[in-house]
Parts: sequence; C-alpha cells; structure tokens
Amino acid sequence: MARAGAKRSTRKLKIARSLGVNLWGQAKSPFNKRKYKPGQHGPTSRGASSSDYAKQMRAKQTLKGYYGNIGEKKFHAYYTEANNMKGDTPENLIGLLERRLDAVVYRAKLAPTVFSSRQLISHGHIYVNGKRVKIASYRVNPGDVITVSEKAKQMPLVVLALESGERNFADYVTVDSAAFTATFTRVPAFEDVPYPVQMQPELVVEFYSR
Repeated sequence: MARAGAKRSTRKLKIARSLGVNLWGQAKSPFNKRKYKPGQHGPTSRGASSSDYAKQMRAKQTLKGYYGNIGEKKFHAYYTEANNMKGDTPENLIGLLERRLDAVVYRAKLAPTVFSSRQLISHGHIYVNGKRVKIASYRVNPGDVITVSEKAKQMPLVVLALESGERNFADYVTVDSAAFTATFTRVPAFEDVPYPVQMQPELVVEFYSR
C-alpha cells in the first residue's frame, strides 16, 4: 500500500507540476506559494502562450488532470456525449465527469484523492446499491448509494479521509460518516462543484469544436 501511495503522489505531483497549480487544493502542495492565483494560466516566465489554442489546451489538460488524468480517448468520448445531449455542452460535460464513481467516492471523502479512490474501486472495496463495482468510470445515478467493504472501513486511508478538514463534502452527495455510506443525490451544475482552481469547460468544448 505504501508503494502504491508513493506512485500516486508522484503521479499527482507530475500533473500539478506540468500545470503549475495546486490542482486539488491540498494544504501541503508545493504550488501554494506561487505568486499567481489558482486557476490562472501560470506565470509568463514559464513561456505560456496567450493564443486561444494554448488556453483551450491548458483548460483541457487541467480538467483531465483533476479527474485523475483521464485518457484522451475517454475524455473526448465524454465531450462527444455531452455535445449530443440537450442543454449546455460545458454543463453536460461537468455533469458526466462528476457522475464517475471515482469522482463520487472522492467527493464523499471516502478516499483522500481521486487516485486512491480509483484504487479502492479496482481492488473491490466499493459497492453501489449493494453490488461490488470495480470500474472507476462507472456512471452513478441520482439516488445511488455507495458503501465501502468491511475491510476498507478499517483502512487508515479511508478513516483519515473522512475525518480530514482539508475539504468539505459536496452538497450533492449526502454522507453518513459513521456508516461509511454516501448517496449521490443529484447531478451538479458547474457552479456547484467545489473545484479549488479555476476550471473552464467552455474552453474544453471550444478545443474539441475546432
């Protein structure tokens, strides 16, 4: 578990370093002391381009990275589905990403990071409506109840995540910490999602619409 945790930390740091921001809002992030605000496109000294394409690409990489560095093929599929849905495409995209099981487990604070959330799922520690689900991208529906295995309830990783004051519960996930359960109550609007840095899904849509 320690080795896996080290790999996750390295992966997270690599993503955050490439973007130059504290992507997950962690208190001990090495990017907390940057001279520019979270959500900005980084300092000009790093050679960031101000072109529309560069801004769109950065927005895409930031959103992909936040959700655990989703693969390009899968991420593009989310855009395509969002674009084919009724309503606002950027809002649809965020809704689809927030319905991923690994995202819901992370929002419920049943895991400290989206990476550890993904690991809990792949190792068979997460149940949806009483059924074990091992697919991180599994789509959660409003009303679905997420629980953890008896073994996971004893894991410091899970217990400390629930007790951590570093981030709050999302208001579209109802959590019973004592029972280690969470209910996904609704698909959130973009403005409801507690991103610690600025996200620009409209630029992601522009990138794929080129």
